[in-house]
Amino acid sequence: MSAYFITATGTDVGKTFVARGLIRVLRARRRDVTALKPVMSGFEPAEAAGSDGGLLLTALGQEPTLEAIAAISPWRFQAPLAPDMAAEREGRTLDYPGLIGFCQKAMAANRDALLIEGVGGLMSPIDSEHTVLDWMKAVRLPLIVVTGTYLGTLSHTLTALDVLARHGLAIAALVISESVGRRPERLDETHTTISRFAPDTQIVALPRLPAASLEQAAFDQIADCVR
Repeated sequence: MSAYFITATGTDVGKTFVARGLIRVLRARRRDVTALKPVMSGFEPAEAAGSDGGLLLTALGQEPTLEAIAAISPWRFQAPLAPDMAAEREGRTLDYPGLIGFCQKAMAANRDALLIEGVGGLMSPIDSEHTVLDWMKAVRLPLIVVTGTYLGTLSHTLTALDVLARHGLAIAALVISESVGRRPERLDETHTTISRFAPDTQIVALPRLPAASLEQAAFDQIADCVR
């Protein structure tokens, strides 16, 4: 049995894209995959199928109904903000002990491969006292860290790797997901530079379409990191 936490250096760099591709490859390898997106911001019930939780369910071969989304994403907020800010707008707070308990229950019930996708970046606040980093420290799962190729990603990525190392969190893979529309730098150059500063980290360069064959090969590499 294996379980992994998917996090990122920031928001909108491709956590769900990576999770969906990884689910697809693992299922093709006849793995029994469970995926959770416990916390979602920017959730619109009328567009539930296109939400992160809805997309994960579709990748799992399940119907993305509101009930099914609620089962894998219990904490859903409408505003596309950090969870603490989004919750405050609704007069709510995120139940942090409940969140940790939800993940631990899924980990205990896991039969094969479990993926837990975080929210925002690894330092995104999820309530008034905790960040995603605290969440990851509480569940202590190996991480799949997603970053991009946008201008500024080198500093963001190396800072994230330093923070994770100082908190003793294991990284199964660092995925450089090619950025689209954010002044992207070259994927190969980003990979080469980050590799120089993180020689002991398993790094996968993930191109976006139309390089479909290269994208598939990258997802196979990521799946190879999931035992």
